[in-house]
Amino acid sequence: MIISQYAYFALSSKRVSTAEMTARLGIEPDEIVVRGSRLASPARPAAHRWKVVCRKAGLTVNEQVDRIVERLFGHAERIGELAVELDDTDGGPGASMLQIVRVFEHPDGEEEDLTSRVGGLQKLPGQHQLLGWHVDARVLEFLRLTRAELDVDEYAYG
Repeated sequence: MIISQYAYFALSSKRVSTAEMTARLGIEPDEIVVRGSRLASPARPAAHRWKVVCRKAGLTVNEQVDRIVERLFGHAERIGELAVELDDTDGGPGASMLQIVRVFEHPDGEEEDLTSRVGGLQKLPGQHQLLGWHVDARVLEFLRLTRAELDVDEYAYG
């Protein structure tokens, strides 16, 4: 099995630009998405999106999320305040999100490592080293402070 995965934290708005989000937070995003940059009517993408991303290969989901949380935790309350404003401006919840994306059998993904033993036991096929993850108390506190939803998407390539 081959797996490709990444995680990101995003703030989204139909009305507030990523430049304004950056100015309000004082934090540079890793990536931005501009509303309507691919299609004007209907607007695609449907919202502006300010993103802090971890795409580092070889890390588990826990490790990817931890890197994002470590970078943003000191700003979490300010992010949460902005998220509330964005929700009010856009008329609904969903401005703040922690996203996990996993793609199975992606050609650029990582092969399953069957050579290393775990606790002295031999690994069997189907026990990919990137499978499984958990949300610890610090991540839960980050989600609470930033008023973020947790969204996990898993896809099969092709």
